[in-house]
Amino acid sequence: MTCLAENHVIEACRAPREDLTAARHAPEGLTAQRSSRRLMLTPRYADAPVEVDVRYLWCGAADAPTLIVQGGISADRDVSSVDGFGPAGWWQALVADGAAIDLARWRVLAIDWVTPQELAASAVSSADQGDVLAGLLAALGIGKVHAFIGASYGAMVALAFAARHPNAVDRLVLLAGAHRPHPLATAQRSIQRGIVRLGQSTGEVKQALALARQLAMTTYRSGDEFARRFAGDPAWRDERFHFPVEDYLENAGNRFAERFDADRFVALSESIDLHRVEPEQVPTPTTLIGFPSDRLVPLADLCELQRRLRGAATLEVVESPYGHDAFLKEPERLAPLLREALTV
Repeated sequence: MTCLAENHVIEACRAPREDLTAARHAPEGLTAQRSSRRLMLTPRYADAPVEVDVRYLWCGAADAPTLIVQGGISADRDVSSVDGFGPAGWWQALVADGAAIDLARWRVLAIDWVTPQELAASAVSSADQGDVLAGLLAALGIGKVHAFIGASYGAMVALAFAARHPNAVDRLVLLAGAHRPHPLATAQRSIQRGIVRLGQSTGEVKQALALARQLAMTTYRSGDEFARRFAGDPAWRDERFHFPVEDYLENAGNRFAERFDADRFVALSESIDLHRVEPEQVPTPTTLIGFPSDRLVPLADLCELQRRLRGAATLEVVESPYGHDAFLKEPERLAPLLREALTV
């Protein structure tokens, strides 16, 4: 099977290469297929087609319509755990049996983001990620998905996917993601990448990645939340003053550095800033969800996106103290919006 978009061709070229072999059967009739497929892709920032192994999770009711669900650059295919293997998924509160994205009603497909190293490319674009997903749909025999639900970077990829493969999706649900990055957010991410590259050049990779993550945490959350949580007095220890926010940032940075690869972080961060989609090229009905406290994706950008989308679009505004991370921290408030968007 072949998908063609802007002379970028993807095809399922071989039998699946599985990392956990066959589908596992979860309780109550749900299935969880963890596997990989080898696809042929011509990346935007490469000179020739390449074969890439795409790792995916396909879980839920076996005969149900499929939804694509993708998160930010640090999210992976484990959006939900339904087979009893491993920890809870990164969006477990919203993707589960009986949850807003009900695995008894839907079958959810998610991938691990591909990187320039895997593509033998100088960079990876949101369009490349969308093409990978389109190729995977063809390989799995899925003609069209009911919806593509994307948050943060996942929302960017969803827009690129719909612009390039409009016949492959019925609707979009986009949380905290727009058609382009805001220049101030690009400035903040460029500093983070500079910190990591400096660490790579000096042999302090782990420390640099942790510091970059600390800086990122200050952009994910709102000023109101920081004021509420960290307004206390500093404490004197280890021959210097430690401010209340420092322990939080250091713990977050160290946890991230333990589980994330520096090259992957730099590449996917850069991919956010390379992202561009012309909204007029997206005919798919769309539900936008934004947060006024989000400093990375301002509501003004989502308003512009809503106005310019070719397909019908609504914008839902959710007040939250959690900034960009509200899509992770507000499952109770997002649940009814997701249910409604999927039943329109």
